[in-house]
Amino acid sequence: MFTGIVEEVGVVQRLEEGEDIHQYQVQATPDFMSGVKTGESISVNGVCLTAYNLQQHSFQADVSMETRRCTTFGKPRQGDQVNLERSVTPTTRLGGHIVSGHIDGIVRLIAREDHGNESDLWISVPDELSRYIAPKGSICLDGVSLTINRAEKGQCCVTVIPHTLKNTTLGSRVPEDEMNLEVDLVARYLEQLTRNDR
Repeated sequence: MFTGIVEEVGVVQRLEEGEDIHQYQVQATPDFMSGVKTGESISVNGVCLTAYNLQQHSFQADVSMETRRCTTFGKPRQGDQVNLERSVTPTTRLGGHIVSGHIDGIVRLIAREDHGNESDLWISVPDELSRYIAPKGSICLDGVSLTINRAEKGQCCVTVIPHTLKNTTLGSRVPEDEMNLEVDLVARYLEQLTRNDR
């Protein structure tokens, strides 16, 4: 589990494309890598990946065919910047919201409206996910916990504050960029619990 509070921005240092599995080597700082153990889950652009081959400045992770199909890892590029977050512990402050690292879909940045030091990002919302989008609700974009300001048919708007723009990849996003979307976990479970076809 994660909180959607990005710890730092890493870089895809090396990418090896296998027939089924793609292997990523992600560069990170020694501070980030300190205490990381083999097999630990790390959120990479919002995707929960298992870390191994740990080094002082990097870790490796495997990306399956299914993950590539459902996320922006389907279009990998060496040198890409990625948002990184280690998994939570029982004593972690829950500064964002509960995030699983299981991506619901890929969305596209429709428009970016810069207002001084903050930015409004309008993103596309696939029809099958629109029921989970509610004003003042939470979503996770590329591993960043955000509050929905406005929701309209097929799109929603989030405001990104200066700290988040500076310390995540959202600061460099431009229209037509694709991002990983995870909807609110509680909304997903509530829908399942209240279904009438059981």
